[in-house]
Amino acid sequence: MKKLLLNENWRMRVCGEAEWLPARVPCSLISVLLEQKRTQDPYWRCNEEQTLALCRNDCEFCRTVTLDASFLQQRAVELVCEGLDTLAEIFVNGTLLAKTSDMHRTYRLNCKSLLHAGKNELHILFHSPVEYIENYHPAEGRESKIVPSGSMAGGHYLRKAQSMFGWDWGIQLPDMGIWRDIWLEAHDEPRLEGVELLQEHTENAVKLTVNVQTEQAGGQAGDLLMTSFFAPDGALLEQWQAAWQPETQFRFLVQSPQLWWPNGYGEHPLYRVEVTLLRGGEEQDRRSYSIGLRTLTVLHEPDEWGKSFAVCVNGLKIFTRGANYIPEDAIYPNIAPAKQQFLIETALKENMDCLRLWGGGYFPSDAFYEMCDRAGLMVWQDLLFACDTFELTPEFEENIIAETRDNVCRLRHHACLLLWCGNNEIESAWSHWGDFQAEPATLRADYIKIFEYILPRTVREFDKQTFYWASSPSSGGCICDPDAETDGDVHYWDVWHGRKPFTDYRKYKFRFCSEFGFQAFPSMKTICAFTKPQDRNIFSKVMESHQKNGSANGTILSYLSENFRYPGTLEGLVYLSQVLQGMAIKYGVEHWRRQRGQCMGSLFWQLNDNWPVVSWAAVDYLHRYKALHYMAAHFYVPVACSLLRDGTKVAAYVQNETAAAGHYQAKLRLRGLDGTLLDETIVTGEAAPYSALSLGEKDFAPLLSGRVEQVIAEIAFSGDGLQDTLEAEPFVPYKHLELKKVAIQKQIQPVSGGWQITLNADGVAPFVWLDLADGDGEFSDNCFLLNGQESKTVQLKTAGLSLPEGSTAEQQLTVTCLQDTYL
Repeated sequence: MKKLLLNENWRMRVCGEAEWLPARVPCSLISVLLEQKRTQDPYWRCNEEQTLALCRNDCEFCRTVTLDASFLQQRAVELVCEGLDTLAEIFVNGTLLAKTSDMHRTYRLNCKSLLHAGKNELHILFHSPVEYIENYHPAEGRESKIVPSGSMAGGHYLRKAQSMFGWDWGIQLPDMGIWRDIWLEAHDEPRLEGVELLQEHTENAVKLTVNVQTEQAGGQAGDLLMTSFFAPDGALLEQWQAAWQPETQFRFLVQSPQLWWPNGYGEHPLYRVEVTLLRGGEEQDRRSYSIGLRTLTVLHEPDEWGKSFAVCVNGLKIFTRGANYIPEDAIYPNIAPAKQQFLIETALKENMDCLRLWGGGYFPSDAFYEMCDRAGLMVWQDLLFACDTFELTPEFEENIIAETRDNVCRLRHHACLLLWCGNNEIESAWSHWGDFQAEPATLRADYIKIFEYILPRTVREFDKQTFYWASSPSSGGCICDPDAETDGDVHYWDVWHGRKPFTDYRKYKFRFCSEFGFQAFPSMKTICAFTKPQDRNIFSKVMESHQKNGSANGTILSYLSENFRYPGTLEGLVYLSQVLQGMAIKYGVEHWRRQRGQCMGSLFWQLNDNWPVVSWAAVDYLHRYKALHYMAAHFYVPVACSLLRDGTKVAAYVQNETAAAGHYQAKLRLRGLDGTLLDETIVTGEAAPYSALSLGEKDFAPLLSGRVEQVIAEIAFSGDGLQDTLEAEPFVPYKHLELKKVAIQKQIQPVSGGWQITLNADGVAPFVWLDLADGDGEFSDNCFLLNGQESKTVQLKTAGLSLPEGSTAEQQLTVTCLQDTYL
């Protein structure tokens, strides 16, 4: 096989303009214009509007391809396009080769008859997706008025990432271009078309079946297929050869296998399978797959509470801990492995074991899933449909079957792959969302056909071993009470959209909560990166243009008014919004972890952003951590401790998500705001593996008379496998606490890998936040309590540290606590 990569030496122009601009794949209209300084940063101030106007243009990409005669003497020559976004016409030497209409598909186009030795011209014309959706006319009786929050009307008419048309956290930037590799492939021999890897687990052994499919044309006597199986350390375990056939099966038996486990439950060893096509002893084609030996599914079965939704790995039901993941950038050519690696490492630092890849985005690169395999991060993979109606035309059906086949076959072998989910929230919408109830019945019927027949049938055809779930949330399909508390998974948004208090989470014992969230402003330094000084008011035009959830800045203020005093500066407001966000998600996660067994997972919304915006993300677009990131590292830790206050009663809980029983101690304390310890009761208990335990509670009512606004409840936890943990909560809202200004002393000294910072306060200092005035760095912990008596030591890590030239970490370090926001 001969492969000629065509990523270099492209030219791009806006149709109708004379100037051609140099380009390199991956590239798009907007990425090229930005690189060549022909347009302004779409993320700066209100530039979204002018960028959207650019997307009304058609554009074209051209390059010359020089071929020698030997390349064209091969039996077959194909143009392979891994990503064309979206409405493309492909011309070879002036002749139309194909039209495409699905950015999620890989197109293999036979083009031999259009090529010749010497110079060839490849020309790809992209039509504006904006003009297409605005001029598309659905069939009579299938007209839809649904427009997802923050999006553009009609985005669902194209097989294009829906969030490119905007979302309630996303910029409207429906770009176009060649967003993945493109190459010419020539071969005489039969090409390897697919490799299916099936595992059958028995006691202390795994039977691995390798089903190899090749093209039927081109095979010769003497052609061989060879399959090699390698251990995680790279050692060759077995190797088999067979005479070429269009379909060939190999079997391996692995005794005492090294099992793959999610993060926090064990190691993530990866075996390797290589399939090679040989002719005359020479390699003609090869596929290589890293695989984890494991069983991984979801148990949806009747139990004492209704019907479960529990991840089961290697026979163990686990409490899934994770977040929802959206596209890493709104300009897709800018999505690089380094961005993905940062976000995966962020998830690991937050002690996650699962990411839900949301259905309004895209299928990431192979590299992303390989990173998740190595990290032990399970992937809940939505198919690419979200919050909208879909008209089932013949072309639409052809596209969704093809894109599902392409991506299921590409991803099915990954150890990280947990499940395929048909869509995001569409079953729930058809069940009870008000605007959906006015939609045509024909579109409702199309929903059932797509998500309960066409897509599950396609998934099962190409992936026999991965769990399929029709929608999220769902109770199993058929538009039958998809939001049921006692069955399947739930999205819960009454906290935030419904403006319910954080304590509302505690009313529900969901089987699995796969979406819930709370917004916060990004870092003040990130805000400064997209604004001018005069823009820095949350109700300015610029700030509101970077808030896509309607009146959500007002929602933040509403929650702030319930919990904190009004801050005197924008910096204080940003800080308090992040504290609120962390508090909200912490309330939910801790409650559901205390219900382990009945509730078996939480995935908060969301891990990341695709541009600088006010959103639900734990880490902003410029990769600055919000307070939620640091709080998540505590509430998702395998052995998690929590304080539950009910009126004047305070209880200590431990959720042990490990294989070992542990002995734990909790000191239930009442502390004055000056740091004085007023009372302490010690309780202990033994937490079994994979269990939640109440260590005990104390009613502080007799001690609160006349000073409820002058004290806090505090619990100091210690025990097996547990770093000493301090949890605290007042008996009144923080805004009513009689907090005094405190002096925080800090000592900084260099240590291996960074700087060690030791902090002490002369009184209670809630939500202590460390930052660098003009730089960026990562702290080992942040947003914590100083109780006025005990010191706190954290590290500022050298890795990733950015400081202004000539300054030191000590000069740059800033320390903020709640009292510092008071007017």
